[in-house]
Amino acid sequence: MNAPTASHHLLPQVNARDVPQALLDALQARFGAQFSSAMAVREQHGRDESAFDIPPPAAVVFAQSTQDVSDAVKLAAQYLVPVIPFGVGSSLEGHLLAVQGGISLDVSRMDAVLSINAEDLTVTVQPGVTRKALNEAVKSSGLFFPIDPGADATIGGMSATRASGTNAVRYGTMRENVLALEVVTADGSVIRTGTRAKKSSAGYDLTRLLVGSEGTLGVITEVTVKLYPLPEAVMAATCSFNSLADAVNTTIQIIQLGVPIARCELLDANTIRMVNAHSKLTLREGAMLLMEFHGSPEGVKEQVQTVQEIAADCGGSAFEWAETPEERTRLWTARHNAYFAGVQSRPGCKAITTDACVPISHLADALLDSVTEAQEAGLPYFLVGHVGDGNFHMGYLIDPTQPEERELAEKLNHQLVERALKLGGTCTGEHGVGLHKQGFLVEETGNGAVEMMRTIKRALDPHNILNPGKIFAL
Repeated sequence: MNAPTASHHLLPQVNARDVPQALLDALQARFGAQFSSAMAVREQHGRDESAFDIPPPAAVVFAQSTQDVSDAVKLAAQYLVPVIPFGVGSSLEGHLLAVQGGISLDVSRMDAVLSINAEDLTVTVQPGVTRKALNEAVKSSGLFFPIDPGADATIGGMSATRASGTNAVRYGTMRENVLALEVVTADGSVIRTGTRAKKSSAGYDLTRLLVGSEGTLGVITEVTVKLYPLPEAVMAATCSFNSLADAVNTTIQIIQLGVPIARCELLDANTIRMVNAHSKLTLREGAMLLMEFHGSPEGVKEQVQTVQEIAADCGGSAFEWAETPEERTRLWTARHNAYFAGVQSRPGCKAITTDACVPISHLADALLDSVTEAQEAGLPYFLVGHVGDGNFHMGYLIDPTQPEERELAEKLNHQLVERALKLGGTCTGEHGVGLHKQGFLVEETGNGAVEMMRTIKRALDPHNILNPGKIFAL
């Protein structure tokens, strides 16, 4: 009855370390009501949007200040117990799962906007500030923060995973937009990296090292990011195509011609059906591009005209415009809910997600072959893509009680990643490695590069207490 399933090798290894009662007592004494070992709280902090089912952490500490984070890490280090940073739990790759046990360090209450420097186009926030809350705080200054991964993730979590999303084609990713950090290291020390200046050549670039480190090198307690002026004019549009190939080729031409489009998202007919059902929309069920244009009224008009001409040449039709904020919000909310629309289309399912990104010239090869493989396999799926920067996501919807479906989904995932790597791409454009993509990381970067990462990890976290088991195994 308890024999391993066929998919056992696809699941993360759980090797929970002992959490001494003395540590739990010390945390209770230090944090009082900010500490919880209640099972309901632990379970809430022991799951994310990934398909993994892992035992929860031993306890949760709710940090409210950098000092709280420092004290919690110092106590954990004293007992060599893992510490796992937690924001809002929107990870798709198992970043917050306690594969080696330990303590969940919830920073969601560290949600203050510390300083808005409108003249310099920067803002400094605590890690628990969400992207929506940040934009609400800065909009009165005529500014906005453009990085939009879909989920209302925290700025700390977005920094830790080097997130991007729908606006990356114009505004870049967290890599380009994080200027400075405050970080608690493995021994509880507090360091600062970077400044509010837009550039520096002062020693090693520790900010870039920590952005994307997934909580394995330090716990982020402050983030300084770039802001941008709110565009004078914004226009969103949808355009339908007879085939995915036509939609993809339109995207390639838009980018190669240098059109400064802000967003360019792709959904296939299958996904449109799911989105229509979930969001009660009536979008045409076919391959569709969702686009947004930012700039001056004249500039937006010029962008729109160019894109319409390109789309028409590729068989695009039925341009529909969303000019009011309400119309645009409804449209993009539906796009952001595509993941949940997919999951709800098959009750009880889990999603095995992919995150390939390729050079724009190879987008058609990578995406179309992946869709064909999924269709031939007969496994339910959804497709969304930030295709303007060559990034797309397949979500394979599996019954978690059927090991053969997980096997099939992971086989399709591996084929997709292998294709992306051969085309000069990456296994993860924005989700990070976490638990799910550790094997792909080795395939992409090679053993030498991963060993260098291990060397850095061992030097900065010699007892392996900061989110252990993520990115690579030690």
